[in-house]
Amino acid sequence: MFTFITEELPNLLRTLSLPLDLTRQSIFGHSMGGHGALTLYLKKRNQYRSASAFAPVSHPTKAPWGKKAFSNYLQGGIEEGETYDATCLLQQVKADGNISILVDYGDGDQFYKDGQLLPEALVDASKKAGFTQNNVNIRMQEGYDHSYYFISTFAEEHIRFHAKHLKA
Repeated sequence: MFTFITEELPNLLRTLSLPLDLTRQSIFGHSMGGHGALTLYLKKRNQYRSASAFAPVSHPTKAPWGKKAFSNYLQGGIEEGETYDATCLLQQVKADGNISILVDYGDGDQFYKDGQLLPEALVDASKKAGFTQNNVNIRMQEGYDHSYYFISTFAEEHIRFHAKHLKA
């Protein structure tokens, strides 16, 4: 999936004669797709100007399902899983000011309540790396769950966030 999103899809778009400026890209997603967006952004910061996520799985090497998945599916287990963990990747990035992340999650989200999302770990990693809220903005939305309604409520803010970075 990594190569498809970061290489194959942009290459395909270049061949379609669409009015796209592929020198300006951003990435976003929801839930596991939100985690994917964050990890792709953190691994390919020269390709993407910004990343945002709705209710992402923020620290899968510490989440119950992530521990089980990485232990069973990766030869290197949880340690190898750290290369696919947004929190671990953020800890490796220096606070050079050249990072733009927006994350929203709801305190009514059952995955959050069950300890699967772990956005607090992403907040801690951001602070330890020296990022400000201008660089990594992680917002808890009171009363919201994991649903379409949650996404539709804040989608415009995410689009505006990306537009600001794509126009820069």
